[in-house]
Amino acid sequence: MTKWTRCSRGALVLLAAAVLASACDKSSERDDSDRRPLIGLSMDSLVVERWRRDMDAFVSSARDLGAEVEIRVADQDPAVQERQVRELSELGVDVLVIVPNDADLLAAAVREVRAKGIPVLSYDRLVRNAGVDLYVSFDNQRVGYLIASSIAKTRPDGRWVVINGPKADNNALLLNAGMHAVIDPLVASGSVELAAEIWLDAWDSGQARAAFDALLASGQGVDAVAVGNDMLAEAAIGVLSEYRLAGSVPVAGQDADLAACQRIAEGLQTATVYKPIERLALTAAGFAVMLARGEEVSTDSFISDGQDKVPFIRLEPILVTRDTLRSTVIADGFHTEEDVFRNAAD
Repeated sequence: MTKWTRCSRGALVLLAAAVLASACDKSSERDDSDRRPLIGLSMDSLVVERWRRDMDAFVSSARDLGAEVEIRVADQDPAVQERQVRELSELGVDVLVIVPNDADLLAAAVREVRAKGIPVLSYDRLVRNAGVDLYVSFDNQRVGYLIASSIAKTRPDGRWVVINGPKADNNALLLNAGMHAVIDPLVASGSVELAAEIWLDAWDSGQARAAFDALLASGQGVDAVAVGNDMLAEAAIGVLSEYRLAGSVPVAGQDADLAACQRIAEGLQTATVYKPIERLALTAAGFAVMLARGEEVSTDSFISDGQDKVPFIRLEPILVTRDTLRSTVIADGFHTEEDVFRNAAD
């Protein structure tokens, strides 16, 4: 674990405040420097457990740093989000923070916002071909690598299945690339057969369940499943249970949802990848306030959005297995030990 993830929330706020203080001269330049910056926060949805935690942590952190936040939630509808992005820009926000539903369809709206002089920060997911001012996220290719490598340690052979999120989400592409960094050499060696690679139209557990069930119903054997997130892992494990395979076929995902950590404790899920939300939210809030105040943000890391090189604040993800539940998500207070081991023999 990193030192950062063990810090208290108060320590993180103090650290972000120190970053802001070092980046800006409070006595200079803008006559409205004492005005509380207004941040527009555009969320794709709150369907996945983690996104409400992200939103709450971001808003709390931004307010601690002296900003106000105006929120819109698009309920997984890219057209609604496009409208909401334009609406937020018309409210006079000083910066737009966006968790995009469709990385490509929102590009035009984001470019319009930036043309108005409003900086845009992509939170966790990147808007492609829009030249956003900053991207703050975990190393999602590393997340995919950790998912697949955790399975390879348990089952380095046999028939593997990969269940991906939608290609419209840039993170799904990065996760897939990270998984294949592990899978492709195993396939080349002849030890692993990639039985199926499933791409979904959305982060939809019902769609994942139907596609995976159809694969098993066809009589094809499955020895391991690498999955884009814990919600989809739950769907896959549900199908495996119907075929009396749950617990014998390794499954790994990401997000460290409580239900996923409980499944890991029970032996039904092999691993998850933990992305400390407090760290992500506070980092993004700190940089959003800096952008809102017109301060320069510098980073030595960049990522291509398909058109431009975007400054990238890259955070490190953490693998969670049954052996490390206590030293990761429980030690950080992300979940309690009582909740995680509620249904499992300690």
